[in-house]
Formats: sequence, structure tokens, C-alpha cells
Amino acid sequence: MKKYLYILLLCGLWSATLSGQIRLGVKGGLTTTDLQVAALSVPDGSGNPLLNLDVEEARFGIQGGLLLQIPVGRKWIIQPEVLFNSNRVDFEVEDFRGGSAVEVIKSEKYQYLDIPLLLHYRLGPLRASAGPVGHVYIDSSSELTDFENYEQRFDDFTFGYQLGGGLDIWNLMLDVRYEGNFTNFGNHITFN
Repeated sequence: MKKYLYILLLCGLWSATLSGQIRLGVKGGLTTTDLQVAALSVPDGSGNPLLNLDVEEARFGIQGGLLLQIPVGRKWIIQPEVLFNSNRVDFEVEDFRGGSAVEVIKSEKYQYLDIPLLLHYRLGPLRASAGPVGHVYIDSSSELTDFENYEQRFDDFTFGYQLGGGLDIWNLMLDVRYEGNFTNFGNHITFN
């Protein structure tokens, strides 16, 4: 018990000494996805195509949350964030179940809690940043559930990375980031 009290006391002292330097902020923005995935063909029991599924368009999503900037020296900043992220992907589906091909557009919406931990290098008002990001799956909704034997299986937690740059203008931070993931989009889709 004493060990935990010492840890809390040290954390409290450390945060008190840095409180004048630490910045807490609110973040909001738009996200978009460039998906390079192959079409999925779902055969029936005899090997004939039942459905063809392809990404039609990845729509813009929104994100919002909190960030903390902790200076480390004069040029470096550690920035943990907690962000709610919501986006949508439209799929073009060719349905062969009625004997002839019928094309429809079906949508899936995803909600994640993103937790990036970025290291920034500051050059005056400019910043370069990089770091890992964790994605905690919250919820999804899909119009693909209209098809028999469709199942979604999302991993509860996945990892990726972010690279980017930013510009600080007074108390406003403008950032542009690229994110890569260590899991492939579409791994959650299962038929039969």
C-alpha cells in the first residue's frame, strides 16, 4: 500500500512542477481513408459467384477529443491524445442470387477510440511528429448484414503509426497526419 502512495505522491509532485509548461487542448477534425483493397468474391456451394464486394468510396469521417503537450527540453514535445473517431465506407455489391447481377451500394460505419502517442520536434512555429497509435474498437453498423451468412469480427485493439507535421499559431495548432495500420482493412468481413 505504501508503494502505491509513494508512486501517487511522485506523480503529483512531477505534474505540479510541470503544470506551468504542460498544455491541455481540445482537438477536432476530419479524417479520410485511401483504401487499396482487392474485390471480394463470395461463391455459392458449387463455386459460382454469389456476391462480389468492392470498396466504392471511403467517406470523410470526424474525430474529436483531448490532447496533452508535455515539453521535453527546448525542441521536443511528447503529445498523448485520446480521440473518438467515426468514419464510413461504401461498398459496391454485385448480387447474383436472383439469377442476374444486381448492383447496390451498402455502407458500413465504424467508431473507434484512437490513442496516439506522438513525439514532436519543434522548429519555431513548425512541428514534425511521429509515433504509435492504438485503436480501441467501440461499435459499428453495417448494411451488409442484409446478406445471409455475413459476420463482422473486429479486433478489440489494433496498432498503427502516425507521421505528420503541424503549425502553431498562438493557441491554435494545425496538423496534417498520415496513418498506417498493422492490420488490413477488410479483415473483419466474413461470409459463411
